[in-house]
Amino acid sequence: MSTIEARLAELGVTLPDAPAPAANYVPWVRSGNQLFVSGQISANADGFITGKLGSDMDAEEGAAAAKACAISLLAQLKAGCDGDIDRLVRVVKLVGFVNSTADFHDQPKVINGASDFMVEALGDKGRHARSAVSAASLPFGVAVEIEAVFEIA
Repeated sequence: MSTIEARLAELGVTLPDAPAPAANYVPWVRSGNQLFVSGQISANADGFITGKLGSDMDAEEGAAAAKACAISLLAQLKAGCDGDIDRLVRVVKLVGFVNSTADFHDQPKVINGASDFMVEALGDKGRHARSAVSAASLPFGVAVEIEAVFEIA
């Protein structure tokens, strides 16, 4: 078991198989030492995590949805590293989209669910630049979508 996967196991997380794309795109692209991962939507073993922040979800529920996105991002990272997730050098950037009402202003608190998880799971390798923005709607009505850029060896 890899060092990163051992740490995830300590946190009670097992990486799922990398989710398949939902449309005409690839889940990740390697360019030099960077791995660009397409947006991962909030989902867990029970299916999509849907809702609109500020309407039928609060920031804490949104943060849990963002953590689910982060787990999918790490699954894609592992796939993009030919199964060797320990090739990760660092998380470079996360871009988070929050399905929220016009008067919801806690997008950063929602995306913290992913950011905090990356640091908890990866330590200093998990520290990253970030954007957290609102969206009027997201695919399948999901609460959160997050894309990532990773530096790999």
